[in-house]
Amino acid sequence: MTHGTAHPGGTPALRLTVLVGEQDTWHHKPLYAEIVHRARAAGLAGASVFRGIEGFGATSLIHTQRLLSLSEELPVAVVVVDTGERVRSFLPQLDELLTDGGTVTLDPCERITYPRTGGTAPEEGGRG
Repeated sequence: MTHGTAHPGGTPALRLTVLVGEQDTWHHKPLYAEIVHRARAAGLAGASVFRGIEGFGATSLIHTQRLLSLSEELPVAVVVVDTGERVRSFLPQLDELLTDGGTVTLDPCERITYPRTGGTAPEEGGRG
């Protein structure tokens, strides 16, 4: 379905994905929340956290939320998309935060930004 406008090419960007456990902490708060807080403080374009329903990591133990095998160590992904320069300048902060483990991936991508319409300010915690 088209809306009568052609999409111009997106701008080159870099997608940073940080994979950690839901129960991983940094100074008694969730590690994923600290990553988001620092990404915002660093002026990155935005960060989103996605909770996995099943996965395994270096230990090869499968963590799941299905049925009675509820796990407290579900995978969580923090995703940031911004310019390559800005994302790479954020990596030293992850060096500090991931001393107990985690996985970071970097993927080149294109970013197409759709501006908000309607004149209302975005709500805290909304999509970014």
